[in-house]
Amino acid sequence: MRRKTSLVLLALAVFFAALSPLLRWYAFPRLAKIPANQYQDMVLEAKDATLIDYGSMTAKKVSKVTIVQTLKGNVEASEKIEKTAGKDVVVWDGLSYVVGPDGKMVSKIPERYIFDAHTQDPVHATGEMVDGDPVKRAGIEFKWPFLTEKRDYVYFDAQARTSAPIHYEGTRNFRGLDVYYFEQTIPWTKVPFPKTMPVQGITPQSIARTGTTRWYTTIRKFWVEPLTGAPVYGEELHKEELRGGTLLGGRDKVTVFAGDVKMREDYIRNTVDLVKSNRTLVLLMTSYLPWGFLILGVLLLASSLWLEARGRRPAPATVDEPEPVSA
Repeated sequence: MRRKTSLVLLALAVFFAALSPLLRWYAFPRLAKIPANQYQDMVLEAKDATLIDYGSMTAKKVSKVTIVQTLKGNVEASEKIEKTAGKDVVVWDGLSYVVGPDGKMVSKIPERYIFDAHTQDPVHATGEMVDGDPVKRAGIEFKWPFLTEKRDYVYFDAQARTSAPIHYEGTRNFRGLDVYYFEQTIPWTKVPFPKTMPVQGITPQSIARTGTTRWYTTIRKFWVEPLTGAPVYGEELHKEELRGGTLLGGRDKVTVFAGDVKMREDYIRNTVDLVKSNRTLVLLMTSYLPWGFLILGVLLLASSLWLEARGRRPAPATVDEPEPVSA
């Protein structure tokens, strides 16, 4: 009986010991992915900002500029691309909608971002665009990969339509979470005008005829939870200018927008809570279960060897007592 139990324990030990690395290095990369139907929104604010008044073409101080960013998973588009891509693909239809303190639109820029659901690497397919302009992204946007590393990444800038390094600047603590801090600086760059302008009758084509150009620079900051690859907080020191041309009446430049753009407090709290929940799931797959199965395998192996040793131990010798002798 001990022999059979020992063999069963040995088989279970081998099973759990083999399951440990399989779960971490085989199952996790295939199971961890962004759902195709995910929807999320984010509200950012720039208080005490500078904003152009298109009526007088002058820059004025305003109490607040609000940016609403939405990302909506397009399941139909992702399924169509997956047929030719041969991988799990996510398609995010995004919109960055900017309003001034009076609630009127300042700008709105749509995007379509197509990427690998597991690695977050871009997938190039028809429909990839920013504000109607076809683009071919290099690097990440919006989200870092699962198990983010302490290194620089390439990050896509939607305004400039180009990619540039975003630098790892160290580990920090953000509201109870250990996060990686990344920073990217985009130098002054000539960028296109939005297709939708806030003043009726003004179009990018009509502005181009005046010779006036639009320029942009930003310092982009992200605090990223490394296990999930999700930014828990973001901030941008953002500046835009109009330069040259007859539209400015002889002036060299006019500020279109300047401000410190930050996530609104209620969205920070919701994001941190969501990331903490998702972080537990990632830990389960990458740490808790693999280590638990490995330790269980070692305990089962020890139990098997102990039973085997007891089964092989020789029984104590017995001495027959002499029969009594009668006279």
